[in-house]
Amino acid sequence: MPPPDRSAPEVAGHKYGPLFVGASMSESPSPLERAAAHNLVSKYLRVQPDENVIVEAWTHTLSMSSAMVDEVRRAGGRAFLAYEDDDAWWRAVERKQAKPLGRLSDPEWAAIAAADVYVQFWGPSDSARLEKLGEEKMFEWGDAWFDRWYKLARSTGLRGGRMALGWVTDTRVRQWGVSKSRWRRSLLEACLGDPEEIRRSGQRLARALRGTKKVRITHPNGTDLEVGAARVPARVYEGYPHPKDRAYNEFDMLGNLPDGWLRCALDAQTAEGTIVANRRSYDEVWFPWTVYTGGVFEFSAGQLTSFSFEGGEAEFRQKYGRGSPGRDRTGSLAIGLNPRLRNVPYLEDRELGAVQVAVGRNTYLGGTNPSDFNGSLCLAGSEISLDGTPVVRAGKLL
Repeated sequence: MPPPDRSAPEVAGHKYGPLFVGASMSESPSPLERAAAHNLVSKYLRVQPDENVIVEAWTHTLSMSSAMVDEVRRAGGRAFLAYEDDDAWWRAVERKQAKPLGRLSDPEWAAIAAADVYVQFWGPSDSARLEKLGEEKMFEWGDAWFDRWYKLARSTGLRGGRMALGWVTDTRVRQWGVSKSRWRRSLLEACLGDPEEIRRSGQRLARALRGTKKVRITHPNGTDLEVGAARVPARVYEGYPHPKDRAYNEFDMLGNLPDGWLRCALDAQTAEGTIVANRRSYDEVWFPWTVYTGGVFEFSAGQLTSFSFEGGEAEFRQKYGRGSPGRDRTGSLAIGLNPRLRNVPYLEDRELGAVQVAVGRNTYLGGTNPSDFNGSLCLAGSEISLDGTPVVRAGKLL
């Protein structure tokens, strides 16, 4: 048998191949989905012949999941599609059987143990209904499998990716007031990038941060903030999975697709000035997806002295009030590295040159702030200087 063709078949005159030569011009998966899937499988996940690949799909992600299965097989991999039906999932919830949803079957555990690569799509699609369940119910089904899943994945060296396309749902579109078609297209086009280019620019920036004491962020919108860098290496997230890599955290065997940012811990004792957001920001956890807009943080003598938001202030104030000590100290700094993202929901901080400043917990980045709170602001188009040397200007890395 000849080796599998790992190149992308071309369709004459179409901007987005690939489609099989001679195949029907079906729009499901669309040409853009097929092109994105090809790039993800070949450049990000780097699936090899005979590798076992699980693609976890939900009803609203079947089209892209199908494209991923196609590309795994074209790469010579062995694909297994694990499908979760939204209606069946909600019927279990209605029967008050949310807890069994977290008990994976023995065949599924066996498949995970045998897998080399895992592709995860987020679901179910009705996010508003999901949030109404409340955190207690969510954790009831989630906690049952979470620790065991990641422990098994770490032991086998599993690698994979979390597909942001699963976030694009009708309920989130209504909640956030965004265009569904634009959101989907932006995410898919961002998946066409070269992770090596992102990695190289991120590593260059990480080297510049080594030994840096002060980071200054300025913008014509009134931002002028100086923070202190912690003496720990910055991490570059280009979308590659990082299994068994001690430079990353225990969950980074799954990359986020698409991705592209540098993150580093900040000195919790140093902060002076103001940062004014011009992009949305979110809680660090995926639930309950609170969106914050028009945010302002003011710092003095290393402490967050005031905050305000045009949208989401009540939610932020409530969570901040419950936060443990360290909530008012700087936690982390992130700089966006992805040139294909621009103001894309939940990935605003990955936009090239965007900066995110967070307060609260940073121990997951090697810092010393153990607070259970984390809140952030995102600013695009700023100038960033390291000990007086500009490294970002108007959204471009220098």
